[in-house]
Amino acid sequence: MFPPNAFTISSVLKACKGMNSVFSGGLVHGLAIKRRFAEGFIYVDNALMDMYATCGVTMRDACVVFHDIKEKNVVSWTTLIAGYTHRGNGSRAVQIFREMSLEGAELNPHSISIAVRACASVGSNILGRQIHTAVIKHGFESDLPVMNSILDMYCRCSYLSEAKEYFNEMSEKDLITWNTLIAGYERSDSIEPLFIFSQMESEGFSPNCFTFTSLIAVCANVAALHCGQQVHGGIFRRGLDGNRELANALIDMYAKCGNINDSQKIFSEMSCTNLVSWTSMMIGYGTHGYGKEAVALFDEMIRSGIRPDQVGKLAAKKALALKPNMVESYVMLSNIYAAEGKWGEAERMRKLMKRAGSKKEAGRSWIEVRNQVCSFVVGNKMGSHIEWVYEVLELPARHMKEAGYVPELDCFIHDQEDGTDLK
Repeated sequence: MFPPNAFTISSVLKACKGMNSVFSGGLVHGLAIKRRFAEGFIYVDNALMDMYATCGVTMRDACVVFHDIKEKNVVSWTTLIAGYTHRGNGSRAVQIFREMSLEGAELNPHSISIAVRACASVGSNILGRQIHTAVIKHGFESDLPVMNSILDMYCRCSYLSEAKEYFNEMSEKDLITWNTLIAGYERSDSIEPLFIFSQMESEGFSPNCFTFTSLIAVCANVAALHCGQQVHGGIFRRGLDGNRELANALIDMYAKCGNINDSQKIFSEMSCTNLVSWTSMMIGYGTHGYGKEAVALFDEMIRSGIRPDQVGKLAAKKALALKPNMVESYVMLSNIYAAEGKWGEAERMRKLMKRAGSKKEAGRSWIEVRNQVCSFVVGNKMGSHIEWVYEVLELPARHMKEAGYVPELDCFIHDQEDGTDLK
């Protein structure tokens, strides 16, 4: 039997990372310590860091390995930066990159790209510009992936004029370059991506699904129905109409542009739907006032086996993205969470509604009596004949109690604003 060497250990650690098994990786780590491969073998240390950064619950174990490395190389630094970046902690990743620069560590295109991505994630344009300077200083301006990452950084930091200027100065471009600029302008609610797309096609680049997803979002953001229909035609001509993500985007676009019939047509023709498909269609119905259709679609979705709690989570993001200041969105989501027994989430929606300056309109009923319209507001005990009204209301309540009716408390929502219970 041949004993494992350092190369064997590092290869097995990569396999553990591929399986996302931190338990197996920990066993290999123990073997590395036993065989004395965990100290002085930089590629074993780097493999350990990569495994822990990818599979671990936190970055703690990866940091322990990193700090125990006596002579760190560019892979060691880049692995730690990438770990924090992929976990969404761009601030910490940027801080480590600064430490790397102060240590005088060697930079390579991959470390630059990861650092730029971290800057973009936290909107740190100042450090991004410094990294851009370092790119030129180290002669990486001919490396297309590095240049694309810098372009993405300018776009995500909302420096679109600099991004456009930088784009025009690039000597080499690929489809990722064009898609990056289109997506950057899409986030600004501008129609500029449509002109960039036209220029892209004139220079011989063929759009892919990512390109069309951004273009559909542009049309949805500015409610440009005619442009959206042209984009839809381009998707159809290229045989991409069977793509589920594009179909979902089209459902949303047509609904936002006021053409709910085309949204329904695309939805009904989809051979394979997912949670986003159902949610987009339901929110489209709700936005246009088709309550019955939305409820019927919800029931159909339940029968298809999709759990409503998942819909609630996604609907929250979608509804608030559509109309963040619309009180009905908050109330609807609060009701959904309460129906699921998620009282903490229901309360959070109420607090967000209050923080946004929205207030739920009180429930109101109207009735015409002898050619006079009378209005009743929830909790109102003022007005003529109000005592007679409450006496009449007591009758059905008494009958229900005598019949043994027990109210369904899960249907009640506690209103955090006035302390009353709303049904």
